[in-house]
Amino acid sequence: MIVSAVMRTIGPAYRVLAWFIHVVVTTFFRRVEVVGLDHVPATGPVIFAGNHPNALLDGFVVTSMCGRRPVHFMGNAKLWRYRLMALLLDSFGVVPVYPREEHGDAANNDAAFARLFDVLEAGNSMGIFPEGISHAGSHLTRLKTGTARIALAVGARRRVCVTIVPCGLTYMHRHRFRSQALLHFSEPIEIDDEWLTEYAAAEGDTVRRLTARIADALEKVTLNAPDWETLRFIHAARRLYTPTSVRLTPGTYVELSRRFVERYLAAADDPTAQRLRHDVQNYQARLDLTGLKDHHLRQPIGVLHAWKGVLWRSAALAALLPLAIPGALLHLPVAWIAMTAGERLSDDRDDVATLKIITTVLLLPLAYAAAAILTGLSVGWWWGVGIGALLPLSFLASIKLVEVQANMTLATLTNLRLSRFSLEIEELRETRRRLVVRVREVADRNAGPSLPRVRSRHDSK
Repeated sequence: MIVSAVMRTIGPAYRVLAWFIHVVVTTFFRRVEVVGLDHVPATGPVIFAGNHPNALLDGFVVTSMCGRRPVHFMGNAKLWRYRLMALLLDSFGVVPVYPREEHGDAANNDAAFARLFDVLEAGNSMGIFPEGISHAGSHLTRLKTGTARIALAVGARRRVCVTIVPCGLTYMHRHRFRSQALLHFSEPIEIDDEWLTEYAAAEGDTVRRLTARIADALEKVTLNAPDWETLRFIHAARRLYTPTSVRLTPGTYVELSRRFVERYLAAADDPTAQRLRHDVQNYQARLDLTGLKDHHLRQPIGVLHAWKGVLWRSAALAALLPLAIPGALLHLPVAWIAMTAGERLSDDRDDVATLKIITTVLLLPLAYAAAAILTGLSVGWWWGVGIGALLPLSFLASIKLVEVQANMTLATLTNLRLSRFSLEIEELRETRRRLVVRVREVADRNAGPSLPRVRSRHDSK
């Protein structure tokens, strides 16, 4: 799915929607770390060119965190099949584009691109995902040339100087509620006189060269591996390498993983690296069989300490319930409608997640307004105002309640497994200790002296 954009002015409706989308992003994700924001020009036409791992959420994150308003988007025409989504896209000024792979010779996007040129020449910004489709692959797909063609064609008119800002999106768990995300802006690519002179002399070659330049920039701000098995091994090795006392931010998480991929691929034929991969994957398979995670084995935990966390979460649940319950009669039907819409209206997993979020975004404000008006008409407008203020607080309490409940359930199951498989756990801990030493030795030997190490002098793990 290509996503880019169009809207001439920032009207009140756009401001409200942009604010609401920001709320959606900061609610869905516990943390969105932004790196390289200084690479985004404060003024002038900008094209944000990003990877595309999470459907419409990618556009939401870029819009919310890039520091430019508005970011003008175009969307695949198939999204207009869903009425609720079409309503939101139209309100946000999104223009349908017809991919040639889906519509063949009937695809005509002349009007859409003409409006897009107007947006850039007015000094505004747009976003595009040059991979062309939303996907969950382990690496970037081959980029389409549309981003380069738009930037060079607008620049060739000699009215404005267009800047392309590559941006990498990485999700710790892309569909998990209250997960973390990273938005990493690369150094900008300015379409200067040199690019335009080459474009005038050899249009096709220049477009391909600029597309390759964008691809190189995106590879530096995204995590890429040949396949999922390799990427899973890299994540396991990175966890073993990272000291117990170190907490990685999304930015350091991706950067360290990227280093591991780069150095592993350079040494993949080394028998030592091959043996290490085999042993790390075997360790991960044993963890999977017991239902445990690597961090559960980092240090022994006493029985009382282990269950103390469960008790604290139980207390938090009890405290949140009184505020969450009043809105449950309204929130549960909305959640059911959103889940039903997501499952029945599309078979595409990315569309399912997006449809659920869009449906919730559209229905919740309407439901709150209806509840406030009905209360006001029935018992008085001050009561209606109070209900209108209480319901969003109840929604936030419900979100926190679900998060705490999920963590408590996971902690309970983990504690039971640690008690049940005590002998296996001790063997796995010893295996882990040996693997930590080996991973660090191999990593340090292949990293080179100039790269900084992730170390804690207080950590012996």
